[in-house]
Amino acid sequence: MTNVMRPSMVDFAKAPFLVIWETTQACDLQCHHCRASAQPLRHPGELTTEEGKRLLSDTAAMGTPVFILSGGDPAKRPDLHELIRHGKQVGLRMGTIPAATATLSEDLVKRLKDDGLDQMASVDGPRPERHDELRGVPGAFAKTMQAIEWAHRAQLPLQINTTLCGRALPYFSEMTELVSRLGIVFWEVFFLVPVGRGEGLGGLTPEQCEDLFAILYDVQKRSDFVLKVTEAPHYRRYVAQHEAAAEGGGNGQTLPKLLQRSEGPGHTVGLAPRGVNAGNGFAFVSHTGEVYPSGFLPILAGSLRAQGIAEIYRDSEVFRTLRDPSRLLGRCGRCEYAAICGGSRSRAFALTGNYLATDPWCGYDPPRRSTTLVSGQISGG
Repeated sequence: MTNVMRPSMVDFAKAPFLVIWETTQACDLQCHHCRASAQPLRHPGELTTEEGKRLLSDTAAMGTPVFILSGGDPAKRPDLHELIRHGKQVGLRMGTIPAATATLSEDLVKRLKDDGLDQMASVDGPRPERHDELRGVPGAFAKTMQAIEWAHRAQLPLQINTTLCGRALPYFSEMTELVSRLGIVFWEVFFLVPVGRGEGLGGLTPEQCEDLFAILYDVQKRSDFVLKVTEAPHYRRYVAQHEAAAEGGGNGQTLPKLLQRSEGPGHTVGLAPRGVNAGNGFAFVSHTGEVYPSGFLPILAGSLRAQGIAEIYRDSEVFRTLRDPSRLLGRCGRCEYAAICGGSRSRAFALTGNYLATDPWCGYDPPRRSTTLVSGQISGG
C-alpha cells in the first residue's frame, strides 16, 4: 500500500486536499437541493471501472489524501466496492455517500466497512417531514436513521452532511441537537449554492449567515466531532474575528487553530491544514470524466479522457486563476481575510455570473486599503 499523504504536506498549487468523483448521476431520490438533478438510470458514458481506478491511482500519486465517491447514488454502481478497495490500496482515505433508498441495507454497510471505507454520510432535517420533504421521497428519514444504526454496529465512522438554505433556517437549532446525539465523527454543513434543483430553494441573507455562524461556532467549540462548513468560507472570517477578540490579536492571514483540526475521533478524517475553496485544494470529477473546480462551479477545466487529473489541476487556466488572490474583485478583492476565506466562488458565479466577484452572502465590508496577499493562499470551505 502507498503511504497515506499527511494533510500538512499538501501543497495546494500541486494537489488538492480533496477530490470528489460523481461516480454516477443515477439516484432514486428526488432531492430539492440536488446539484446534478439526478434521475433513476445510469448514463452510458460514465467512467468505467478501469478509468475510475486510474483516477484513484493518479490522485494518490499527485499527493491528495482524501477522496469521496459521490453521486447520484454511488451504490447504483456495481463496482463501488472494487473502487473503494482500490482507493485504499493506493493510500487514499475513502468516503462515500449512499442514498437512503432500497439499495441501502445493513449488508451494504457491512461490506463498505470490510472494503476499508473510512467514513459514510447524510441527514438534512431533524424531523421526518422536514428531511423527506427536501429529499422528495417519503421514508428517507427513517431509512437514514436505520443506516446510522447499521454504521454503528459495523463500527464504520459516520459523517453527516446537511444542506442549509432559507427553508432549513427555522430548523437549524433543532438540527444541531439531533446531530449531537448521533455519535458522529464529522459534520459537514453545506451552505446552498443555487444550481440544479437547488435554484428553487430559498437563499440566505448575509445577516442570516452571521446568525448561523454563531450557532456553528458554539457547536464547534464544544463538540468532539469535526465540523466543516462548505461553501461559506466567510465562516472562517467570522471565527478569526472572534478568536482574535478573545486572544487580543490576529491579522486575518492565519487560519485559526479551531479550524485546523487534522483528525476526528479515532483518527478519522479531519480538516485541511488550510481552508479549501473551489480550484484551490479541491477538484470535482463528473460522472463522464469532466473536471471542474467544484461541482457547483460549472466551468470546464478539462477531461480525464484527454488529460490526467494532475495536469488539469495544476495547469488549467481556471484552476490557476482560482489560486491567484489578486484576481478577486469587489469586497473580496480588498478583504484582509482573503488569505483564509476568498469567498464562495461557486455562489458568486451562480448569482452574478462572474466567479471572481464578491460572494453575495457575505456582508462584511473590509477597510478600503490595499492588502498584500501571498499568491496561492486564498482558502475557504
